[in-house]
Amino acid sequence: MVELALETGIAYTAIILMAIIPVYIGSHFSLYQKQESMSKEDAYMFPLVGSVVLFGLYMVFRLFHKDYINILLSSYFCLFGIFALSATIRPILEKIFPFLVKSEKDKIDWSFVPFWDKGGKPHEVKFDGVDAIGIVIAAAVGIWYVSTKHWIASNILALSFSIQGIALLSLGSYQIGCILLSGLFIYDIFWVFATEVMVTVAKSFDAPVKVLFPKDVFADEFKFSMLGLGDIVIPGVFIALLLRFDRSMATSGKKGSKKSTSFKKTLFNVTYVAYILGLVTTIAVMHTFQAAQPALLYLVPFCIISSAAAAYSNGSMNKLLAFSEEDKSAEKKESSGIQYYLSYIIKTISGLFSDPSSSNSSKKSKTKEETKQKKNK
Repeated sequence: MVELALETGIAYTAIILMAIIPVYIGSHFSLYQKQESMSKEDAYMFPLVGSVVLFGLYMVFRLFHKDYINILLSSYFCLFGIFALSATIRPILEKIFPFLVKSEKDKIDWSFVPFWDKGGKPHEVKFDGVDAIGIVIAAAVGIWYVSTKHWIASNILALSFSIQGIALLSLGSYQIGCILLSGLFIYDIFWVFATEVMVTVAKSFDAPVKVLFPKDVFADEFKFSMLGLGDIVIPGVFIALLLRFDRSMATSGKKGSKKSTSFKKTLFNVTYVAYILGLVTTIAVMHTFQAAQPALLYLVPFCIISSAAAAYSNGSMNKLLAFSEEDKSAEKKESSGIQYYLSYIIKTISGLFSDPSSSNSSKKSKTKEETKQKKNK
């Protein structure tokens, strides 16, 4: 058995915390967030579209110099990461600057038509003083990331993507969730075990689409443990759906409690714990065999089996299978604004990277040899 060093254990613990915290926060944000709903057709197509995008990126990295590709991709994801971060910290800023909070009708209204959709319907964005402060703070983090590629800045943007992805995306129903997770279960296994594509792209893709933590923070050259956002967002939207189901069960027939966050969370709690156990299992197997693992190989069975068992045990299985949010999707899409683009970007990156592994940092600290050379000079 491979020995587990203290520094490595700290790194693994940090990775688990950076996965479970956004799942918890994003799930509770989803209770009062307008969402982009997924249809059954979307769920069937998601692994196929993800495969095409993943293999396309693999070919691009093989054919072109990855530094130039990463400049383009980093800028693209950093821009949307700024919006995700500003949306994530807004609840905190509202408490600090309550006098800047405006009602929907009093917010500044900005309408625009995207350059790729000339002649199309204008998209509306509303913002107030709190949003302005959030954008400034988020832009500072974005500049920090672009200029240094520091792993902490990358993690801040990646965690914001995760929280907003879980909050903004709805699976529509439990059945659609099971279809999506089952499809990505096969997708993950194939691209990690049968090919080098997933690991190659994940290591080459220098953008905030994964959470990182050094295996030894005091090393001269960092080697990171990492987890793709797909392993956070995909199970996260499933767990968030169960939280909203728990609320619907608790508030059924009651008035004025639809937005409450205080209710019995049976399915959410059970599946959330199962998700944590799935992450621990993934990392344990990865460490034992010293090889990248398709995390959804472990997370999907843990999440689906635990949720089904919990629903069966408390007699809510039939209601869970009948639970649907699809009828609300049209209304939510109309009012999404910039959230529509965030949800689109998050859906794209969620299907790409789903394996924790080790990698060398693209931004290294000075090695001992470099230090010696400078001393000799």
